[in-house]
Amino acid sequence: MSPAFGLEHVLDLYRNGVFPMADSRDDPRLFIVDPEHRGVFPLDAIHLPRRLKRTLLAEPFEVTIDTAFAAVMRACAEPAPGRPNTWINQPILDLYCGMHELGHAHSVECWTNGELVGGLYGVHLQSAFFGESMFSRRTDASKVAFMHLAARLRRQGFRLLDAQFVTEHLSQFGALEISRAEFRARLKEALRYPADFGPPAQRLTGADVVQLITQTS
Repeated sequence: MSPAFGLEHVLDLYRNGVFPMADSRDDPRLFIVDPEHRGVFPLDAIHLPRRLKRTLLAEPFEVTIDTAFAAVMRACAEPAPGRPNTWINQPILDLYCGMHELGHAHSVECWTNGELVGGLYGVHLQSAFFGESMFSRRTDASKVAFMHLAARLRRQGFRLLDAQFVTEHLSQFGALEISRAEFRARLKEALRYPADFGPPAQRLTGADVVQLITQTS
């Protein structure tokens, strides 16, 4: 791993609106990504599809926070249908686990009978959260994890949820594409305000998530 990609340097990258990636899981090199267009989720306008609302209320998964960060990252790095390769290599895994230990990265996990079946992780700076990757081994597991994340961020007073790139999958939940300049302006504003991700013990029920996502400002 290049010394240039130490923990503090990576946090500074996020503060400046860029982030590290690798070409593939098997390539140890990292590079900096500065997208011309950026995906964001307006936290007061997350779209909750009707079917997913029913799933949240039924609570088919046990949802936890920050109990299996490294396991979530390793699952996100695994090949999946339609995704034969990923960008999460060992240096990325080491860096983000280090940020997790410092309280700057968090995970949301979905479990079924003690088995990790879905989740996501991302980086936390002030009132900005940078979504990194998600995975699903059961229908809707990653979607449930995302809604739990969005509800928690809204409850805790976060101002920015970065999606990096808008995909068809993310657009169904209200992801918007904005310019690099607009993203940096929103990021600068979000970094002015502190926000606490909240302790892992403070869990939300499916009904809590639906209420937080659907309530108007």
